[in-house]
Amino acid sequence: GLITAGDEISSAPPYPLTTVEDEVQRVMDGLAGRQLKARAKKHKAPTRELVRAAAEKQRVEDAAPAGQQAVRKLNYEPVRPTWHAPWKLMRVISGHIGWVRALAVEPGNRWFASGSVDRTIKIWDLASGTLRLTLTGHVSPVRGLAVSARHPYLFSCGEDKQVKCWDLETNKVVQQYHGHLSGVYALALHPTLDVLVTGGRDSVARVWDMRTKQQIHVLAGHRGTVASIACQDADPQVITGSMDSTVRLWDLAAGKSMATLTHHKKAVRALALHPSEFGFASASSDSIRQWRCPRGDFVQAFEGASGIVNTLAVNSDGVAFAGGDDGTMRFWDWRSAHCFQQTETIAQPGSLDSEAGVFCSTFDRTGFRLITGEAD
Repeated sequence: GLITAGDEISSAPPYPLTTVEDEVQRVMDGLAGRQLKARAKKHKAPTRELVRAAAEKQRVEDAAPAGQQAVRKLNYEPVRPTWHAPWKLMRVISGHIGWVRALAVEPGNRWFASGSVDRTIKIWDLASGTLRLTLTGHVSPVRGLAVSARHPYLFSCGEDKQVKCWDLETNKVVQQYHGHLSGVYALALHPTLDVLVTGGRDSVARVWDMRTKQQIHVLAGHRGTVASIACQDADPQVITGSMDSTVRLWDLAAGKSMATLTHHKKAVRALALHPSEFGFASASSDSIRQWRCPRGDFVQAFEGASGIVNTLAVNSDGVAFAGGDDGTMRFWDWRSAHCFQQTETIAQPGSLDSEAGVFCSTFDRTGFRLITGEAD
């Protein structure tokens, strides 16, 4: 094996020299082969083992009882409705001289506030229904109210483009949040942050710092009036419903839309968060739908919903309430979406029958009392 002086040493490489075209062709052939293999793997020919396994599975399903077969096919069992006591009218509180468009219950459950088209905000005793206080300051109808759980503040918004913060110790306006280009129709407070979210006819939801009055985010994306807003402490922290028939879930930290729910065909006028379950409901005149957070997965539609729905409310007992523009009031069981009570509001003596419309509603902190704001 030793090389002697007489041997010729070949300088040729141990592989044949190739041109650039040959190299490209070799790479292309390799890729084509790999694609063919992948395609063959994806569309497997039905081998004897596969056919035998399919036949065995079918035999087991045929032998199973009919009920089990149905459950396996549907992959769920229908939820049986929970019994709820019927709701009865307890008291009619009159005092406003215009439609009542907004309601908010104080966290201590001692009083509640109502906002009206007569431009006033009235504070009522929850137990007796007596008027405690009237706040004036808005120059157009009041459309949204919220009471802070961590500060002695009441927030209000109206069609005069104004968002006000009232100090409940002095009963005066201490902050005003300027920035909306048109009427402000909805307002919600974040449960854990000092943040306020408002939405209105300028098709955006604005996020404000309570203390500094600074606008933190402009949540843009809707193509119609933002009619309803809900806030919670876990993502999606802000949910908005709009007259463009969509519901949007927002990432509050980034100020961007996480998801857009396009199931509704008509304007989404009302949203309601479930107090204990991680989900919410949205209402438009074609349907009321239930969704699961955080991604906005559709759960079910409430049966028997019809007409324009102005307001939704849900209590911790699993009762969902919807108030209609024509005065209809429906109560559903949250889990089964079964409508267990349907009634109509009665217009006050001296009002027209056409003024029997429900505009806003809220359960008190116990969930056993429901307050509705109406057109009469």
